[in-house]
Amino acid sequence: MNPIMEARELSYSYPGTKVQALHDLNLKIPEGTKTAICGHNGSGKSTFFLQAIGIHRPTKGHLAWKGSPLQYDRNALKQLRQQVGLVFQDPEQQIILNTPLEDISYGLRNAGVSEQEINKRAEHVLTSMGIQHLAETPIHHLSLGQKKRVALAGVLVLEPKLLLLDEPTAYLDRQSEQQLIEELDRIHQQGITVVMATHDMNLAYAWADWILVMDKGRCVREGTPYEVFSREEELKSLGLEQPMLLELWNAIPEFVRQGKDAPRDVTGFKRFLETNRSLLFTN
Repeated sequence: MNPIMEARELSYSYPGTKVQALHDLNLKIPEGTKTAICGHNGSGKSTFFLQAIGIHRPTKGHLAWKGSPLQYDRNALKQLRQQVGLVFQDPEQQIILNTPLEDISYGLRNAGVSEQEINKRAEHVLTSMGIQHLAETPIHHLSLGQKKRVALAGVLVLEPKLLLLDEPTAYLDRQSEQQLIEELDRIHQQGITVVMATHDMNLAYAWADWILVMDKGRCVREGTPYEVFSREEELKSLGLEQPMLLELWNAIPEFVRQGKDAPRDVTGFKRFLETNRSLLFTN
């Protein structure tokens, strides 16, 4: 898989501290995938995202966008941020204007897009995100889930090639989380590479095509969801839990699951139980 973005021996320390938030990080984001970056708080996930859009510059090593090292002059960063979009965990950090329509239009206006094109693209993204009825609603009247969708729309309207989301489902109820995941799947089907930083192993296992695990500023594991999450003892050593579905799968007798792929979601698990009922429940 070709990397759309790659960290090469990347290190970074925040001002005023000697602790490295990123430490000789080598990491590849495969183009066209749904990638989950997993790790406990402080593992470097958010710091990597800030590096990816040029907010911070590495103290050592570099980031490459489609094979070319990032440049940090004003024009280069402007172009980068039209191709790489970051949605913060807290939408309040991202939404700066009074209504969804105003906020979504702001990025386009900064990019020098014509007013006619701004109106067209803003209307399109509001409709596709299912929030067109909220276009003129004051931001402070919106729920957290609605604000997260507005923040996501404000990034998508720039038509990025790579979408980064920092803990996108944090503090959402189950229904809002499911709506957001469905939206991310729709976005991915349009050809956008989607990367989610999360400490929710159940979500990462069910959603992602590719898993990266970070610890102490390094990428310490990578692979398919099953390859990464089947190593229970390694996960525990990193302070992570095995996804519940995989725990249940491993509790099934080996002769029943032999030669079969582990289900990735509840529907698939139920289907497996129904198909193998005679083997599982025979005395």
